[in-house]
Amino acid sequence: MSKSVAGPEIEKLIQLLARVPGLGPRSARRAALHLIKKKEQVLTPLAEAMAVARDSVTVCTTCGNVDTRDPCTICTDPRRDNAVIIVVEDVADLWALERASAMNCLYHVLGGTLSPLDGIGPDDLNIKSLVERVSAGGVKEIIIAVNATVEGQTTAHYITDQLDGLDISITRLAHGVPVGGELDYLDEGTLTAALRSRTTL
Repeated sequence: MSKSVAGPEIEKLIQLLARVPGLGPRSARRAALHLIKKKEQVLTPLAEAMAVARDSVTVCTTCGNVDTRDPCTICTDPRRDNAVIIVVEDVADLWALERASAMNCLYHVLGGTLSPLDGIGPDDLNIKSLVERVSAGGVKEIIIAVNATVEGQTTAHYITDQLDGLDISITRLAHGVPVGGELDYLDEGTLTAALRSRTTL
């Protein structure tokens, strides 16, 4: 058992930081020490920003994004193409696609993927609300942008089945060789997906 080198308040800060994804116990200690050393410049503004986030951030009841308003900024943006919805697993995926600025459309956050082994079924995800959005009319295309995992593909197939019969186009992200990728460094699964998703030049 490691010996405590700081007071209980600092130890609690370290323990809480260690819960943040990407921060282990050692990184959490370094982060805590940095925050304490930069109390006025970093710690105080961070604490204030976290308090504001705690009190004002909410989940959009339309798409599942997190924002300070409901419906969120994306859902209420009149410049967006309301006829296209990109379906993602998590808010982090939504943010990644937004950073790419590849499309100016709407999103729908599932909140995970189907995983019977983990007890995650259709009712645990935002699939019913997606079907309701599409059924309301106005949507012409659903782009399924889930991860290329077994759970992701199972979820994609389930969503496709749920949307069957509605007059929309259902597409998915292409899988294969990344931009700048060298074939020699790619795994067999990626190469197979790239060959199956080949396009005409």
